[in-house]
Amino acid sequence: MTIERLTLYRLKLPLATPYKLAIGAVHAFDTILVEARDSDGNVGYGEATILTGYTDETVEGSWRFVRDLAFRIAGKNAEAAKAAIEAEYHTAPFAATALTTAIEMMEDHPLLAISERTNVPLLAIVNAMDEAGIVREIEARLSEGYRTLKVKVGFDLEPDMARVRFIQKFVGGRAQIRLDGNQGYTRQEAVHFASSLTPDGIELFEQPCPAGDWAAAEAAARAATVPMMLDESIYGMEDIERAAEIKAAKYIKLKLMKAGSIARLAEGLQRIRTLGMTPVLGNGVASDVGCWMEGCVARVHIANAGEMNGFLKPISHVFRNPIAVENGGMVLEKGPMPSLNEHAITAAAEETATFPAA
Repeated sequence: MTIERLTLYRLKLPLATPYKLAIGAVHAFDTILVEARDSDGNVGYGEATILTGYTDETVEGSWRFVRDLAFRIAGKNAEAAKAAIEAEYHTAPFAATALTTAIEMMEDHPLLAISERTNVPLLAIVNAMDEAGIVREIEARLSEGYRTLKVKVGFDLEPDMARVRFIQKFVGGRAQIRLDGNQGYTRQEAVHFASSLTPDGIELFEQPCPAGDWAAAEAAARAATVPMMLDESIYGMEDIERAAEIKAAKYIKLKLMKAGSIARLAEGLQRIRTLGMTPVLGNGVASDVGCWMEGCVARVHIANAGEMNGFLKPISHVFRNPIAVENGGMVLEKGPMPSLNEHAITAAAEETATFPAA
């Protein structure tokens, strides 16, 4: 199987509503989309949506990376191309993953084959900060069938704690609550927040401290009254092993976009379970391509609500047929893999490149 052509798109995908994070509000996704086509006409897509602050990668650096590698691997067979990307993975994990997953999809990776219509449960974000807005959002999401709600904290310690208490009381056990600190707290703040939580209805508390501060993660886990989860701290197997060794988390969240490949993502999810922790999967900052792939993996490897809801945030959809959501879950349709919405991609493209050049 020879890679006949690689087409790259650098997209700006405006969001319908700003996505509020401790590192700042996101108004648009900066997405690099890769389309791989082989000599038999098979096509695959891969995605890197760059959120600087979550990752050290930048949009400009990732765009250079995928262009340089695409130039080198166009015309190679799939295995040789994946090996060349793997050799550069640690330089730019998000960008490398976009290239590799496009090739894996082109090769018909077995985890992407949907033999029957499947509903993959998702969580819903509680985005509002005021009590009236919170009430409206929660009632709307519960009526849509969601049974796990994500609440972003890490902004301001005392108001965050008050908002969580209000949400716990209002939800009243009708859904599970995931708290996400998005690296917004100091070690002292994280310990105080985690030790002050009333566990009622709280499934877990995610990544309150900066990714590289493993001592803070360990301290927060020791103090916490609820299970802790790591996200930004986790890239590969070494990080998973370290989290287990120091008992820094009971849950570990992986994202395809930084895993390197679909195959490596599945291995990581299995390893988390082997070490006695629980895997969570999904990316809230991703378009249709990344979320759909994660949904395909989740239907086999995940038993809790997926976080692959980023596809719901942009105004326009990358897939020609938008991913459906029913009863709080992503619908994976039986049949051929999705195709791209060429009109939407053309409208959103800030730059394109094709290798080999026409």
